[in-house]
Amino acid sequence: MADRIERDSRRFKKVVRGHIKKNLRKYMSQREMIGRRGRDAVSIPVPQIELPRFKFGRKQTGGVGQGEGEPGTPLGPAEGEQSSGEAGNQPGQHILEVELTFEELAELMAEELELPNIEPKGKKTIVSEKDRYTGIRRVGPESLRHFKRTYKEALKRQMAAGTYNPDNPRIVPIREDKRYRSWNVKHEPESNAVIIYMMDVSGSMGDEQKEMVRLTAFWIDTWLKHQYESIERRYIVHDAAAKEVDEHTFYHLRESGGTLISSAYTLCNKLIDEEYDPEEWNIYPLHFSDGDNWGGDDTRKCMDILREGLLPKSNMFAYGQVRSYYGSGEFIADLDAAFPVEEKVVLAEIPDRDGIYDTIRAFLGKGR
Repeated sequence: MADRIERDSRRFKKVVRGHIKKNLRKYMSQREMIGRRGRDAVSIPVPQIELPRFKFGRKQTGGVGQGEGEPGTPLGPAEGEQSSGEAGNQPGQHILEVELTFEELAELMAEELELPNIEPKGKKTIVSEKDRYTGIRRVGPESLRHFKRTYKEALKRQMAAGTYNPDNPRIVPIREDKRYRSWNVKHEPESNAVIIYMMDVSGSMGDEQKEMVRLTAFWIDTWLKHQYESIERRYIVHDAAAKEVDEHTFYHLRESGGTLISSAYTLCNKLIDEEYDPEEWNIYPLHFSDGDNWGGDDTRKCMDILREGLLPKSNMFAYGQVRSYYGSGEFIADLDAAFPVEEKVVLAEIPDRDGIYDTIRAFLGKGR
């Protein structure tokens, strides 16, 4: 019975996994997933999933399958037929909450979006300590007692003493026979990453545009957590001037005024220089805007900062342009013209929530 339950459980998990993978594009555009996010897992609402099985109806209710039947007998209720309006006594359809770890969610992303693993840089000076059970010793807690080693020591002792009886091979360990697993602290190089989110918060960036940025950031975080030991996030907002803020302010701040994108790139470059050595950190600057910038002079300044500052220090620079009724949408074309063959520059347009799926694939598909 236990094996059957375990087999059915694995089968059910496989069905759920296939359903989520098939509908991943839809889940990527839903804000509810972020609301269901816990510390180590996220809950995904999966409606009407059950294992295939035979389902028996009520007896003697007529219709095909009960008696001989007549040509033209309907398979279900007649068209327009309604219930009597009385309260029912049968359970309704329920939505199942399936909890996935971020690791499982990242694996589904990798399979569906065909994402390559990232080859991190910067494993020279960042070191973590991990315990490894690599040795055997004579003392230790019973929870770490090594059964096979203890048995062998007891067997050798009894054979040497002549007390071992092959016809009655009873092995009784004594204190001197017991062996315990021991551990050593192993120092391992570790790769860290920092994501620097930058966003235009001028009046043309509305709540819906910020929500698309938030959803995109959630999936980027999920993938990079899967690739790196630890992740740091920094947040920069800008209109005509840039400043660093916390995560809540990043997604809820709304300002007005002009837009000078170079202010954000200047602050980002300064942050990297002061706190993140490119030899030790994997650096991901991500900028989101509606493509509106104040004048060609500032756009040229942006390209100079990217070319001389941000790109040499970063694994990748990603720019996502959300569609706005008020933004000009020219900046993505300016970036494309300035860096037509630069592999570190990844550009994506996000016209609506359905575009988040393709944006994630564009940003993460190069494995940088």
